[in-house]
Amino acid sequence: MKYSRITGTGSYLPPRRLTNADLVAELAAKGVETSDEWIVERTGIRARHFAADGVFSSDLGLEAAKKALEAAGRTAKDVDLIIVATSTPDMVFPSTACILQNKLGANGGAAFDVQAVCSGFVYALTVADAMVKTGAAKCALVVGAEIFSRILDFNDRTTCVLFGDGAGAVVLEASDTPGILSSDLHADGKHVGILCVPGHVSGGAILGDPLLKMDGQAVFKLAVGLLESAARATLTKANLTEADIDWLVPHQANIRIMQSTARKLKLSMDKVVVTVDQHGNTSAASIPLALDAGVRSGQVKPGQTLLLEGVGGGFTWGALLLIL
Repeated sequence: MKYSRITGTGSYLPPRRLTNADLVAELAAKGVETSDEWIVERTGIRARHFAADGVFSSDLGLEAAKKALEAAGRTAKDVDLIIVATSTPDMVFPSTACILQNKLGANGGAAFDVQAVCSGFVYALTVADAMVKTGAAKCALVVGAEIFSRILDFNDRTTCVLFGDGAGAVVLEASDTPGILSSDLHADGKHVGILCVPGHVSGGAILGDPLLKMDGQAVFKLAVGLLESAARATLTKANLTEADIDWLVPHQANIRIMQSTARKLKLSMDKVVVTVDQHGNTSAASIPLALDAGVRSGQVKPGQTLLLEGVGGGFTWGALLLIL
């Protein structure tokens, strides 16, 4: 039986880092009041990175992809599939994956985007896993890249303090030994309105509202229960239990959601990779960013069992279990 296995990870954060104090000062100049204490207490976030003008999601993804390929001992010429998970594409079309493919010099293989917002990386990795297992690809590059700073309403203190920009990537290759063990994906479109950017381009103009809208309480209530159910379904498919998890690598949205999920899975927070304090919520980039941080710090080691999970606008959610 053919398996797919992660052979390299990489990540990239834009140079501009804003602490809560930096952001609070900028918001105060706009007449928006908040504080470091308010942000930390409700979210666990202490800093985030914002991309400079003229920098796009494909640029962030490119840097993360290069690092992942280097870690895997591969070059762009080895890549025959690129999937980019993003809600902030460079253009309406073509896909950010095609733009990234050209910048990377990996032209010729399949390339496309996946749009599942904060669950996007789990969705993309599941699709790549299926394509590798069926022989449709041998060496896939799976990227999560976001520039959420450009779709934030900086007059809304409940959302603008939450998000940041960044990218993470993994190289996924065909293997004779198990890597990705199982996954569980879901969506429920009746919750579209609780987290969305309700605008689009028509006739050269923006119709609707092009800035992020979120019902934070509704998202929180849904997220904890859905993450637990997806995690348990994924474990069941692999005939494993919570005790087999070495690391939980969750979407980095809010420390309270992460703590609640860990508690339901009977996991110590010592087994949770946490980067939300330094990255904020980077949507589809958050899981691969956290994964790479864990790998490069030496926390997460080859041979360990990891549970990746996320929830996002749509409403989408999913989990994926793998042996690194």
